[in-house]
Amino acid sequence: MTSPPKRSLAKDDFCVLSEFRYQMRRFERFSENAVQAEGITPLQYLLLLHLKGFKGRDWATVGELAERLQAKPHGVVALVSRCEASALVVRRPSTVDRRRVEIHLLPAGEAILTHLAALHRAELASLDGIFAVPVIEKEDPHE
Repeated sequence: MTSPPKRSLAKDDFCVLSEFRYQMRRFERFSENAVQAEGITPLQYLLLLHLKGFKGRDWATVGELAERLQAKPHGVVALVSRCEASALVVRRPSTVDRRRVEIHLLPAGEAILTHLAALHRAELASLDGIFAVPVIEKEDPHE
């Protein structure tokens, strides 16, 4: 946990933080609605996104997905099972290490993901200049 700032925040600082959280929540709500319209849950969308976006390869392990989702591995196993039941992903034993199970995106998952990613990209583009990381004045180290 970080230590609290030495100086108190000004009203404008709270306004900036509030606006950031508001815009972030608006984007999350947009995402939830878009994803549910495709017949999947927000967590399923994130799992598909993290699979496709995993750097360096076309698959990921449950542990890697748990880290990306900031979730417990047993919860991700259940999520993968639901995605597998919907033919969005498939588990495959590793050809290098049989103890490892790889999660791969299937064509149906890829199709949904591609459509949703395009919607998300357009929404993010519409937020250009509105949705930005807030800047709070840094403390003067000489005070």
